[in-house]
Amino acid sequence: MAKRQKYYVVWRGIQPGIYLTWEECEHQVKGFPNPKYKAFDTEAEAMAAFADPDYPLENHTDEPSRHNESKIEVIKAVKDGNDTLINKAVSGGLQLNALAVDAACSGNPGMMEYQGVYVGTGQRIFHFGPVFGTNNIGEFLAIVHALAYMKKNNISMPIYSDSRNAMSWVKQKKCRTKLERNAKTEQLFQLIERAEKWLQDNPLSVPIIKWDKNLWGETPADFGRK
Repeated sequence: MAKRQKYYVVWRGIQPGIYLTWEECEHQVKGFPNPKYKAFDTEAEAMAAFADPDYPLENHTDEPSRHNESKIEVIKAVKDGNDTLINKAVSGGLQLNALAVDAACSGNPGMMEYQGVYVGTGQRIFHFGPVFGTNNIGEFLAIVHALAYMKKNNISMPIYSDSRNAMSWVKQKKCRTKLERNAKTEQLFQLIERAEKWLQDNPLSVPIIKWDKNLWGETPADFGRK
């Protein structure tokens, strides 16, 4: 009797998606902290579940898994052929099991957006914008977004940022922007207030590290608009 086809949904892993074999699924979740994944019997069920990030389940699947968060296992989880990134991790101290954040602004102030990516693969984890603001504000909000994302999903890993101002503001729990608050920036300032309140209510539980461009080049969260 032929083995029934299963569909493996990965919500939290190296590269979220729907996979047709356990081997493919395991490659995405092995070594990833607190992965979220499950097997389904039909493609329709899998697609519906994948579209729902709040799908109610514990971290489990129908197949056995063996998680190891050591540096070697994280390096093995990087996409095949990415020797440059692996070399940076081994010789330059870069941590692949981490989130990197960055912001981009068309003018300063101008239309701003930010994103966070998983360093090991460059997979985008979150994105926000565009909204009228400044680059420093975007960098600040990106770090807070990463912190809140990790708390919500019970993940713990370092955060890389290339903005000293944003890192300082996060540690002070206060966005020290000089941008004027007016009708055009009101939406942004509401986001800032929410971020500041989150920082007041939650301790900093993961390291926030300055991205070293001299050692590692551009951050993987860079928008590539320079």
